[in-house]
Amino acid sequence: MAAAAAAERDRAAHTQRLRAAVHYTVGCLCQEVGEDKGKEFNKQTIAAIAETTFRQCEIFAQDLELFSRHGKRSTVNTEDVKLLSRRSTALQKFITKKCDDLASDNVEKKTLFTAGKGKKKSNVQTESTVTESDDTCME
Repeated sequence: MAAAAAAERDRAAHTQRLRAAVHYTVGCLCQEVGEDKGKEFNKQTIAAIAETTFRQCEIFAQDLELFSRHGKRSTVNTEDVKLLSRRSTALQKFITKKCDDLASDNVEKKTLFTAGKGKKKSNVQTESTVTESDDTCME
């Protein structure tokens, strides 16, 4: 019973730290936008935006968990995130573009890695050839 209470305290402390981090980030973003637009955000507004953001993140996390569980997976994938964004056209376009960019970057890296592997082997062969010819010249 004491272990359960300690786990609950740890969870509450972790949630509080996350909430504080979201609040700090929202404050920084509001300050940045305020400077760009010549507006000021009061503390109550920042707190309201931070709380709304935190609650929305909790909902997103639950939805993503359910989507992956529905797909009989233990890992959230990009399709789950795309499904999550289905209600916001702008967000869905942004996420789809980012997923496509990441996929093309991964293909490019894989191609370079594969090409680099082949190149490396030929360099190793060249080095061994040079070493053999050096040995021959020294005799």
